[in-house]
Amino acid sequence: MHPAMQAQANTSVTPQTGLELEPEMMLPSQFFPRLQIDASLQPEKRLMLAVLEEAVGTFQKYAFATTRQAERIFAEAEEWFASEDIEWPYSFRNICDGLGLEAPYIRRGLVAWKTKQRSRAEHGTNVVRFPFRRVNGTRHAITGRPVGLRHSA
Repeated sequence: MHPAMQAQANTSVTPQTGLELEPEMMLPSQFFPRLQIDASLQPEKRLMLAVLEEAVGTFQKYAFATTRQAERIFAEAEEWFASEDIEWPYSFRNICDGLGLEAPYIRRGLVAWKTKQRSRAEHGTNVVRFPFRRVNGTRHAITGRPVGLRHSA
């Protein structure tokens, strides 16, 4: 084979146009840039939301604890919310970042809730659950978007 023909055969240049033909890879997120995956479809985010909900419920349930064990549980929950740790995957900061929530805003809300409950002198076990999480059969489904959760969740 002639060297010029061999060189042309080794490249993916078309003889008519002189353009290289290479397949382009395209991700679905690039093809549909406006399509966003709902948080209910991502198991990791559902788990993060469940961990956050349990922590808020624990904080509220044991905020006015009188037994030593209940006080310890509340102290652990309060410490978890106050922590700036980002090394543990399910730390408060990482969960907030993963869900698109502002950690300082949640902290202020918990302190405000505790202050309000203390001023009312309600020492029961009022646990306020998030209104956007419902049990549907044997699986959990997120049925709404809380205030502050970005659309990228």
